Amino acid sequence: MLEENAKLWNIKHEVLCQVAKAVYAGTLEEVRDQIPYQMIPGPQARFRCCIYREREIIRQRVRLAEGKAPNEAEQDQNIIQVINSACEGCPITRFTVTDNCRKCISKKCQQACNFGAISMTKDHAYIDPAKCKECGKCANACPYNAIADLMRPCKKACPVDAITWDEYKIVHIDEAKCIRCGACIGNCPFGAIGERSFIVDVINLINAKKPVYACIAPAIEGQFGKDVSMGVLREAIKDLGFTDVYEVALGGDLVAESEAKEWAEARKEGQKKTTSCCPAFVNLVKKHYPAVLEHVSTTVSPMAAISRYLKQQDEDAIVVFIGPCVAKKGEVLDHVADKTADYVLTFEELDAMFQAKEIEFSNYEGEMQQGSIYGKRFSQSGGVTKAVLQVLGELGEDTDIKVKQCNGALECKKALMLLKIGRLPEDFVEGMACEGGCVKGPGSVARDQVAARDRETLLAKADHRTIRENIQAFHAEGVEMHIHP
Repeated sequence: MLEENAKLWNIKHEVLCQVAKAVYAGTLEEVRDQIPYQMIPGPQARFRCCIYREREIIRQRVRLAEGKAPNEAEQDQNIIQVINSACEGCPITRFTVTDNCRKCISKKCQQACNFGAISMTKDHAYIDPAKCKECGKCANACPYNAIADLMRPCKKACPVDAITWDEYKIVHIDEAKCIRCGACIGNCPFGAIGERSFIVDVINLINAKKPVYACIAPAIEGQFGKDVSMGVLREAIKDLGFTDVYEVALGGDLVAESEAKEWAEARKEGQKKTTSCCPAFVNLVKKHYPAVLEHVSTTVSPMAAISRYLKQQDEDAIVVFIGPCVAKKGEVLDHVADKTADYVLTFEELDAMFQAKEIEFSNYEGEMQQGSIYGKRFSQSGGVTKAVLQVLGELGEDTDIKVKQCNGALECKKALMLLKIGRLPEDFVEGMACEGGCVKGPGSVARDQVAARDRETLLAKADHRTIRENIQAFHAEGVEMHIHP
């Protein structure tokens, strides 16, 4: 049952937790339809207009947790999905005249409008929403800044203009434009946008006693507190039923070495390169800047690298990547035959599994470091660049190179446009769609300063092995590191 002051994260988390409990118990088919009533017993609504709408939202969230579209009638296969029962339709007139309007004589706003949408009332200007084309010229022309731009939060968050809406103002996501960055998920104040989950598939495989390996992304350090080390996480995750646990930071080391060799060769040939680690960045290139696709590194992502390493050790291994990234789910589906991970869970979904199994971190201890400090910092903006430069130094290559570190999708777009028109001054581009890097990903459970401080506390305990030493120690030199044509 949800509390009176239910928050969006609590609702999403509770649904995932209830579904995970049912799958572990093998009772999902029997209890699926009861979950909305257990969470919303009534008779009073707690966060929407009525209990019937609240229960429908829960029902659609259960479908998302099962990896289905929230609405049975929808055939959209995108990872990012709209929970239409939760969407408020935000009846916002984008450009609105505020009380700052002085009804000035020059009427610059009216002169700037090409569509006759602006008229003058007794007290101030008025914008007719039926005529307004939302071009923004009036707002730019007003000398008093009296015209407010009130864009819907989901649309404002989307860096590629993939958000539109139907005649009822219910959101629609254009899959042809969507890069799966997940920015809209965290920015919708009604929780009306979510992502498909693999949590049911993964737990079913665990229940079937299959060899399911968890690979945890470097961004996990600090997510569950300063006392929850990689060693503690390994033991806790194994108690969820996973066969074993590996650090994706080792995959980061492999990627750094491969990209360093690519960068060195490209520089000698006078070519520019971009990183390929962030799937949302790669989607941005493919869908919006295809002219520069040849500049994207052919090195696989750290997720794919660690997956290939594991499948060399155990050909029957089923690999589950656990990280903060929603776009990784799309990466798995796009490269299903490319020896990458088989499934993806977010940290939110992992936390729900911990809750379902009543895992207490204080019951565990242990040490584990499978990645260098450089691989561990892959998840931070600038971390990939530092790792690649480290390898170049280890190889005796020139490290005096210019790199454009793009912190967020908007910076990525600027760099890609400059690359497209041949005006990029830097030699290489590090592209990360999330501001701050993966540590601020939409599937995180903690993004605040406390999490950042806890992360630094844990990273300070890592030893200072070099990247190439670490690769050799794990006998990972033979891993195929390039995307299959």
